[in-house]
Amino acid sequence: MDKSTQALIDTSPIFTNDIIVFGLLMGLLALIFYTSSFKSGFFEKFYKIVPALLLAYVLPAVLSSTHIIATEWKTIEDGLQVVHKSNLYTIASRVLLPASLILMTLSIDLKGVFKLGPKALIMFITGTLGIVIGGPIALLIVGSISPETVAGTGFDALWRGLSTLAGSWIGGGANQSAMLEIYQYNPQKYGATVLVDIFVANLWMALLLIGIGRKVKIDRWLKADTSAIDELKAKVIHFAKKVERIPTLTDYVVLLGITFFVVAMSYWGGTHISTYLTTHFTYIAEKSSFLSFLGSQFFWLISLSTTVGIIFSYTKIKNYEGIGASKIGSLFIYILVATIGMKMDLIEIIKNPGLIFIGVVWMTIHALLLILVAKLIRAPYFFLAVGSQANVGGAASAPIVAAGFHPSLASVGVMLAVVGYVVGTIAAISTAVLMKLVSQYMGII
Repeated sequence: MDKSTQALIDTSPIFTNDIIVFGLLMGLLALIFYTSSFKSGFFEKFYKIVPALLLAYVLPAVLSSTHIIATEWKTIEDGLQVVHKSNLYTIASRVLLPASLILMTLSIDLKGVFKLGPKALIMFITGTLGIVIGGPIALLIVGSISPETVAGTGFDALWRGLSTLAGSWIGGGANQSAMLEIYQYNPQKYGATVLVDIFVANLWMALLLIGIGRKVKIDRWLKADTSAIDELKAKVIHFAKKVERIPTLTDYVVLLGITFFVVAMSYWGGTHISTYLTTHFTYIAEKSSFLSFLGSQFFWLISLSTTVGIIFSYTKIKNYEGIGASKIGSLFIYILVATIGMKMDLIEIIKNPGLIFIGVVWMTIHALLLILVAKLIRAPYFFLAVGSQANVGGAASAPIVAAGFHPSLASVGVMLAVVGYVVGTIAAISTAVLMKLVSQYMGII
């Protein structure tokens, strides 16, 4: 091996084939569901503390952290470094997520969703504000403790890199790209901020999922009125029992055929809409535009799928809830959660402790503000969790947290996530301006 090859690294996990990895993930889900079905003994007590949805996220993260599986790895081929990526998350987020949203929206009571009131939107706005003020405060705190962590000038200035985090945590990938385009952070250092994004955001989602298992106690502490949420869930459960029947093979083929046909058409429509908008409207095509999310094919995929699901809820198609449409949708969500867990490398926290600390402080401020406002307005934990995740996780994970409370509530997460896309870039620019001012005050710009 020559000197140039010696500098290259092979980071291949034990299993690189997506078919094998998918089998491992499904095996984990089978183990989780089987053990969670026990009605007595250790597992009954365990799952009262640790929700099955959280475990579906954590166990793949453990496999990824121990390099048994990976979402991305490098090999050396003919003296060159070659990057490989797993397609499982792409398939789950582009196929199974929109399918699950359709299936879980079939039986939605849209009037009941609107009756939930303004507290959901208030908690979402609070979450956005927590990100906006949390960034500069975290930069100030960590900079005071560890100046070397926040050091950097010009296009290496850390506030530029953190601005991309703000875009991601308020809106999503499109808003994150917009911030990178606007502030031109050093591409060679950008990977470190992506790591913070993945680690801290996923860690926070794990904590939110833990909270779902304690939602009754949390709501009692918040003195929250959960009657509207309980009424909505009761209506959906009552409807499901009313139309319940023994399914036939034809039922499943028709249901899944309709579902994936809608996913296909939503993907096709989303591709054409995003292409048309970016081609004919320069302010959408520009990554720095606050409307750049309209050029995202994923945005339109999720929006169109959810819209069709809501339309179906006003037709006889909603009766397919009687054969377990929302249960199938929940299965798809669990698979998506497992593929998200694959992206989490717990070992990476050791490599970038300073940046991770900034992210943790930032998210802590976001969380504390949410808790304070929830306590003041007596908002249920559901609004706190989904309002936060609609910011931090966006359309890919807000429905996951919402569905953790009940499948019928998944669409609430989608609706708030769409609001996040709209305000993401503007709010992230506000965060960046504040972080720049903090950096000037500290003399590190």
